[in-house]
Amino acid sequence: MSTTSLPAPDHAPRLRDAFLAARFTADGLLDLLGAPAYAALARSETVPALRATRGEGALETLVRLFLLQRPVAYGRARDALPVDVCLADGWVVRDGDEVRAAVDVRPYGGPEGQDWFIVSDLGCAVGGAGGAGGQGEGVVLGVGGASTTLAGITVRTPVASALDIGTGSGIQALHAAQHATRVTATDLNPRALHFTRLTLALSGAPEADLREGSLFEPVASDTYDLIVSNPPFVISPGARLTYRDGGMGGDDLCRSLVQQAGDRLNEGGFAQFLANWQHVEGEDWQEQLRSWVPRGCDAWIVQREVQDITQYAELWLRDSGDHRSDPAQYAARYDAWLDEFEARKTKAVGFGWITLRKSGADRPSIVAEEWPHPVEQPLGDAVRAHFDRQDYLRTHDDAALLSDHFRLAPEVVQEQVGLPGAEDPEHVVLRQNRGMRRATKVDTVGAGFAGVCDGTLSAGRILDAIAQLIDEDPVLLRDRTPQALRLLVEEGFLEPADPGTTA
Repeated sequence: MSTTSLPAPDHAPRLRDAFLAARFTADGLLDLLGAPAYAALARSETVPALRATRGEGALETLVRLFLLQRPVAYGRARDALPVDVCLADGWVVRDGDEVRAAVDVRPYGGPEGQDWFIVSDLGCAVGGAGGAGGQGEGVVLGVGGASTTLAGITVRTPVASALDIGTGSGIQALHAAQHATRVTATDLNPRALHFTRLTLALSGAPEADLREGSLFEPVASDTYDLIVSNPPFVISPGARLTYRDGGMGGDDLCRSLVQQAGDRLNEGGFAQFLANWQHVEGEDWQEQLRSWVPRGCDAWIVQREVQDITQYAELWLRDSGDHRSDPAQYAARYDAWLDEFEARKTKAVGFGWITLRKSGADRPSIVAEEWPHPVEQPLGDAVRAHFDRQDYLRTHDDAALLSDHFRLAPEVVQEQVGLPGAEDPEHVVLRQNRGMRRATKVDTVGAGFAGVCDGTLSAGRILDAIAQLIDEDPVLLRDRTPQALRLLVEEGFLEPADPGTTA
């Protein structure tokens, strides 16, 4: 596959205008297809969408042509878009009396309702779940669950410079262009850089500085306020597919990416990655990942999922279409994956998020945790708030904590758990309804503290009042409570407040 056969972006604004006029947008698709057929697309099932697009309208034509990759009559294509320009620029090709798409174009709704379009190789973007079976090694995928996850967790504060490593079809660069003055996007695959150019042009976004090369090599010593990457993180025996197989052994690519990011971040900047990591016999995965964190950076590492090595191998063998190949060839490749894991003493593979923040702190905050539970996307604000809380806790000793004022975070509710009719609950739970959606059990003191924590009284004064109610020595209560308060602050149940009084 070469870049010479890909469309030219010269007339992308005209094509965009045609898409918008036909309502070939995320909202338009939902209205046309209905929720069940739209959801089926996310599972790479196209039959419901084909049934919903049997009409003759412009939107039905565009869905069949660009999203479902079905040929349409030349006359229908001419009614829906500037077909001669699209033919000349290579967006579509003519086959007798029919027109076929040369690339996959998927409408994508931006975070503020923008109408964007992600351009990728044919057969690789319907739902982003179909993998790349039968495609060449340089194939470029469209939007998938991993790319939308990274987009959702990224901190979206305005910045001067952003870097997207391994840009693929350009979705991260497109998001970054909304809040970064300058966006640089890199990829080892020149086809991916061309697709990023198409995605940005068709979405009406500013051009990015596109550079070819691996990891940080194309940017030399440049530094950035934001670095994002959905890298080729798959731990595999070889490098068959550029978009997923990094070509390094084990999880070395993800480790290198994280370790090198510190030198490329400006002070206060964030680096956010998706990654896979090995669970090795006799090693603590959390300690291993903590060792990846570069000097001068805080880190928040969240493991979202763990698969044993057989599940993991099967997942990526299906992704590459090997399950549809000759059974003997499939078995040989499966064996190769298991041989690789056995040689590295790998028993499972973890998947999750790694966020770095360049703090320059003498005592960096490195939090590594497992959180397989549902969260509420987008999480960018929650990620930023996590590091703000780490800054606060780092600069407040126990005495400062007790003299400060707090309020319960707005999304937190209190639940009492116990047998029906019982005089007292067995325990009290504080639960977040947003963000990470954490829940934590609290004792009588914690429940009482949360119940009156509105920013009016200092933490110490609240504890003194609770001590009087439960007939406990206030000095002892003050001594034993700060650790529990720190945990409630760290996990976002309590937030520092500007005191309403000097009490």
